[in-house]
Amino acid sequence: MTDAEIDYAAVFKGLPGMVALLTPDLVYADANEEFLRMSGRTREQVVGRFLFDVFPDNPNDPAATGMRNLETSLRRVTTTGERDTMALQRYDVESTTCPGKWEQRYWSPVNAPVLDPDGKVVLLVHRVEEVTELIRARGSSGGSRTRVLEAELYTRARELQEVNERLRSAHAREREVALVLQEAMLPTRRQGAGHQIAVRYRPAVGSLNVCGDWYDVVDLVGGNRIGVSVGDIVGHGLAAAGVMGQLRSALSATSRVADGPAEALDVLGRYANVVDGAESATVVTTFVDFDRHIITYSSAGHPPPALVHPDGRVEFLDRATDPPLDARPDPIPRPQASTGFSRGSTLVLYTDGLIERRHEDIDKGLARLADSLVRHQAIDPEALADAVLLELLPHGGATDDTALIIVRL
Repeated sequence: MTDAEIDYAAVFKGLPGMVALLTPDLVYADANEEFLRMSGRTREQVVGRFLFDVFPDNPNDPAATGMRNLETSLRRVTTTGERDTMALQRYDVESTTCPGKWEQRYWSPVNAPVLDPDGKVVLLVHRVEEVTELIRARGSSGGSRTRVLEAELYTRARELQEVNERLRSAHAREREVALVLQEAMLPTRRQGAGHQIAVRYRPAVGSLNVCGDWYDVVDLVGGNRIGVSVGDIVGHGLAAAGVMGQLRSALSATSRVADGPAEALDVLGRYANVVDGAESATVVTTFVDFDRHIITYSSAGHPPPALVHPDGRVEFLDRATDPPLDARPDPIPRPQASTGFSRGSTLVLYTDGLIERRHEDIDKGLARLADSLVRHQAIDPEALADAVLLELLPHGGATDDTALIIVRL
């Protein structure tokens, strides 16, 4: 049987467990038959309504936390695009036959995202297993000792959830510190001040996804020349941000005295060999000579820069690509290549968060980038940067950091 022959709506309705679909705004989009039966609600009472209008907290229990915990989990899934398994919850439900009467219920929920092709969360799968009867049955048959154990289990589950929340808060604080550190170490607009340059940095969504993406612009010695680079450090958080700062500063200094971008990356690779955390870092650097209208470039395992010519032709600078930094035990000279440009061309450097998507060939991401650049090439670099990010990054937020730098030549 093929996918076209399977009635997935019927499959959903017949699932043996309690499953509901929610929009990112926490409005019920659908609920299967088991969910409606176990919750004592009709489809009309559920679909199209806000989750917590259908299932509010018990107003008679000032210690009730079920609604708050569930909302926190669902918001987290919407933000991160990752599944969240909740601890055992007590979440009382109002009787449909006796309004004002609340029934003590225990649930084990799991919440998961449904993503569109761009990685945006479009629906939330809310699966619930009710364990109320199990707890009651064991409590009545096992005497006081079993009731104590059940209470202990519930207490430990609540404590575990609180510990998880504290851990997430700690990671969020680390992420905030890393972002501040990252911004402090990225270059100011004093470099390349005589040229039209736009830079953007977009951190990934989620508290655990701060990476070491960076960009750099330096004024080169001799003539009207600048060096433009982007790089990506493997890893997350403060450690990655620290390594990023070391490599960016080293490349900035080296570029000013190197004969070309290949030599600059040769020196940087040797430096990366003694920096913990710099393994497999990628970087591409370009030397732009405005007097001679020539771009010289070299890449250490990084996605190729894009050069948009005035006639709309997009050239990816991929003729001087080598392995990432510190990839070889005995480094050998890196390659470099040159290409010409006309006045009005646009040079674009970026990190892989802009073009890569799960389960997709990188060529599709490069094609998306080229299409966006050509359609918007007539606008200034600042507006172009915003347009490219808007079109290429997932609407729900990027799952990887993204650095972007655009130079109008």
